[in-house]
Amino acid sequence: MARLWEIEETVRSQSPQARVAARQEISAAIVSDLFTLGQATLPRVSGKSKLAEALRYAISRRDIFERFLTDGRVEIDSNIVERAIRPQAITRKNSLFAGSDGGGKTWATIATLLQTANKDEQRRSAGLANADA
Repeated sequence: MARLWEIEETVRSQSPQARVAARQEISAAIVSDLFTLGQATLPRVSGKSKLAEALRYAISRRDIFERFLTDGRVEIDSNIVERAIRPQAITRKNSLFAGSDGGGKTWATIATLLQTANKDEQRRSAGLANADA
């Protein structure tokens, strides 16, 4: 698994086409081996175990987990999205001050604007303001 993230680190700043090429050349075989191992392991573990549950989940959603191999715009994981929404998740309970649907919509609008501004500033800081994102 660590090898997959090492590969992603090397292709992260490349074009979607270059990312797909690298993923097809290197990552696809690793992912295939992981699913083969999972399918071979599943019959040998207790069907009620957490491991069996996790293996069934992964195997039944294989096409979703492999999507990053064929679409260079897709990240290998959702860490970027999770980091982006973390401030909202943390403050969700503290946001009960909204008090009404209108207040909630206002809070959502402000939170969206703040995150967009934050992301724009990150792009400018990285020299990517005019790059395709």
